[in-house]
Parts: sequence; structure tokens; C-alpha cells
Amino acid sequence: MTTPLAAEIARVFGTPSVVVDLDVVEANIARVQALCDNAGVANRPHIKTHKSPELAKLQVAAGARGITCQKLGEAEVMADAGLDDILISYNLLGERNVGRLGALLARAQVTVAADSPVTVDGLVPAAAIAGRPLEVVVECDTGLKRAGVETPAEAVALATRIAGTPGLRFAGLLLYPPPTAWPATQAFFDEASAGLAAAGLSPRIVSTGGSPNLAHLGALHGATEHRPGTYIFNDRMQMAAGVAGLRDCAATVYATVVSRAGADRGILDAGSKTLTSDPGGLDGHGLLLEHPEARIGALSEEHGFLGLAACSVKPAVGDVVRVVPNHVCVVVNMVDRLVAVRGETIVGEIEVAARGRIV
Repeated sequence: MTTPLAAEIARVFGTPSVVVDLDVVEANIARVQALCDNAGVANRPHIKTHKSPELAKLQVAAGARGITCQKLGEAEVMADAGLDDILISYNLLGERNVGRLGALLARAQVTVAADSPVTVDGLVPAAAIAGRPLEVVVECDTGLKRAGVETPAEAVALATRIAGTPGLRFAGLLLYPPPTAWPATQAFFDEASAGLAAAGLSPRIVSTGGSPNLAHLGALHGATEHRPGTYIFNDRMQMAAGVAGLRDCAATVYATVVSRAGADRGILDAGSKTLTSDPGGLDGHGLLLEHPEARIGALSEEHGFLGLAACSVKPAVGDVVRVVPNHVCVVVNMVDRLVAVRGETIVGEIEVAARGRIV
């Protein structure tokens, strides 16, 4: 059954539409800011989830210490909107990117991450372009096996290289511990800290990351800040991780049932170009709020395949339903704007200003 709000969204914006409830957004921002404050670590939210200066400013106004970006293009959009104290948690390489970084550094406080001498050495021209030092954190891997140096000795060696490179300043350490690897991360950090001290270096920033790691906030003795991203909207993955409940999910995809060609199946007008094909380790591709027993079992580009055998009440053709996505960060990156609501009232649109910035 289509609610009055769903009918109005379908009439004004069409479906599929990505809709965010600003009341829930603001509650999520306040809740996580309070968690960070109580744990004694600064909140440096990752804007890759929402890619919106408007929402980033809400986070900063609530007490966040700057923001985190994953892409240089995201950081440029945020700086254009007046946001400052930006951490780019990614290795930046290449003459073009370093030139853009230098131009950005000339007008905003920027810190970047590096995990190799090649990256470190390549950053030097950015400082020269900006006419000011560039702060660099060493990215450390403590089990995620993504990016980052793998040993404390490597972290110390790279920090020493940064500190000894004209135009660069060693700023600290960047970590993203797997949820089960916090003891190992503490051991890594303690050994690295001892090595840094012996080298006459002290990390100003010790940054941990991830909304799933909110359950371990402050667990790393010596951490100065945390980089949560998804918490502003939440999704099925955060629910599965135990750091959010259904009432904390601010973003839903409004979709229309466009076919019921079989008694136990249906089709949504939201496929992989809306819900994305990222399963997030979950069963199905989203939670249908009006019909939680339904399963979005497969996606093609513009079709969401509904399995309805377990439903006592099944949707009809034309019904507009709400889907909580598995991975909201990817969903937001699929659209140019978000429909903003408060409760049952449409209050406007939010531009996803940094989407499409692949570099």
C-alpha cells in the first residue's frame, strides 16, 4: 500500500528516488558526536557517504573536527563550499593530481595519507605550489589488507622520510582496524610509537576509522580522532554490524512495483543503477519496509527482482515502496540529488555535489 508521502514523492520526483529524513540525519549526527566526545576522541566524519557540503556543514556545526575525503575531487568540492581542515585518506600520485593538491593546499588546510616512499617523494611539488608545508600521515595496515604499511618499523621509516623531506611535515598515523583486530592494532601502535619517539617524532594525529568500528570507539589507547562515514544515513550493513537499528536508517530508496507477472514474484523499478549490486555480505539487495518478508533476490540494470513467496500480504502493481539499501554510500553516488523530508513532509532537495569525482 502506498503512503501519502510515497505518492507525493512519486508524483513530484518520480521513482526510483533516494529519500533522506533530516530528523533522523540530525539525530545520527548528534548521537555519534556525543559518542566521540564521551570517548575523548575528535570526530572527523568521512563525507564519501553523502558527498554533500550541506550535510558536511551540519556535521561540523555539531562539533566535528574537520572532515575526511577519499578523493581529491571531493576535497575540492568541500573547500569550494568553505569547509576546511580536510584529511584525504588516500595515496595521491601523478603530476596532475599533485598539482591540484598544491592549488587546494594554497586555500585550505589539507592533510594527506601515504604508505610508500614513492608517494611521499611525489608530494613535494604540492607544497612548493602552495607555498606552505603539506602535512602527511602514514597509513598503516593492521589486518584489513587494503592499503598501508604492514609493520611498525615501516611506519617509523616512512615517518622519518616525511619529516626529513623539505616541504613536508609528519602529522601522524592513519589506521582502519578490522573489528576483530583492535588488540593487534594496539600492539602495532605501541611499537610504532616507541620507534617514533626514538626518532624524535611525535604523532599529532592518530586516526581510526569506520562506522562499524563505532562499537570500539576509543579502544585504541592513544587515538586522537575517528573517521566514521555511513553513520549519517546508516544501512543494512550497519544494522548487521550492530551499530545501528532500523530507526537510525535515514536514507531509503522509494521504488514502484512495475510488474507482478507471477503470483510469487514482482519487479521494482530500482535495479543495479539505483540499489547497486553490492550485497555487503547480506541476503538480498535491500530491505523492503512495507513487506519485510520479501526478498530482492537479483538485480538487472533497471529491475529489482522480488521474491514474494514468504509474504502474507503482497504488493500490487503501482505500489510505491521503501527500500533500505545494503550499502548506502554507493547508492548515494548513483544520484544527482537526494529528496529531503522531515517525517511525512517534503522539505527540499540536497545536491550530491561531489558525486562523479572519480579522481
